[in-house]
Amino acid sequence: MSLHRLTSLAIGVPDVDATAAYYRDFGLADLGGHRYGTVDGGEQLRLAPAERRRLLELGVGVHDQDDLGRIGAQLDKLGVAYRTDATSLTVEDPHSALTVVVAIAPEVRQEPAPVAATNGPGRVGRPDARADGIGRTGPVRPRKLGHVVLGSLDQEATQRFFTEGLGFKVSDRVPGLASFLRCSTDHHNVLVQQAPLNFLHHTAWEVEDVDEVGRGATAMLEADPERHVWGLGRHHIGSNFFWYLKDPAGNFSEYYSDLDCVVEDALWQPEVVEGAKGLYNWGPPPPPSFLAPEDLAALMTGSHSAD
Repeated sequence: MSLHRLTSLAIGVPDVDATAAYYRDFGLADLGGHRYGTVDGGEQLRLAPAERRRLLELGVGVHDQDDLGRIGAQLDKLGVAYRTDATSLTVEDPHSALTVVVAIAPEVRQEPAPVAATNGPGRVGRPDARADGIGRTGPVRPRKLGHVVLGSLDQEATQRFFTEGLGFKVSDRVPGLASFLRCSTDHHNVLVQQAPLNFLHHTAWEVEDVDEVGRGATAMLEADPERHVWGLGRHHIGSNFFWYLKDPAGNFSEYYSDLDCVVEDALWQPEVVEGAKGLYNWGPPPPPSFLAPEDLAALMTGSHSAD
């Protein structure tokens, strides 16, 4: 696959300072100029002023100019206009009004996280010692940006833009709702769902394990309980542990760990998943506000504001 990761995203919000404080609390490194970074991915988030919350730009990494040329040829077949320079290709999906910047970028290099010793029935892997996770005291720091979930007025057309135009691959499908798309070995990097308007549903950030998911969310909720959306739980599609929180603009952000990885495409069999498993395997049921964010009506009428 010529694509290899999500590099970054830019989000427009009515109150940049309040949203910036949220993402600092979330564990992203403040790089100055309303830019924020992860441990392994470097700069991966930029905030900018906007009248309403929206995804301004999504970055995708490729290896070289040949990759840019192939993507350009694919977009030509779809009749989608784009512009290029020596290191990037910029294109707007005509169906979701999303700007995507495909750029030559290094792959993410991640040092393996230590494997925590565990105990289980008939298996003592951690004799005479407390669990590693309960002794951690430092702040949770996301390792990388993992995926983005978008609402589109035309889910099928936007999916074709990502698959036939940019080269994303389908990992699994939920009929009539969404497909999980990947541009890396991660199970999914983009999910496009049918929606009454084009909007950003959530961003997802990888942490080391389920203890970091829980510790990160606990710290965020101690600072402001109103940030809670949904969790702790485990998804069926992708298998990852999750906890969702909400930034001041209304965007959801997810701590996740233990996501499925597709290393050999030939060995992965995409599934069609229906019913509740399209959302989760276990955990509390999703609240109505997760399925239909409370500000959608205001976004549709253009009346959403920082208030």
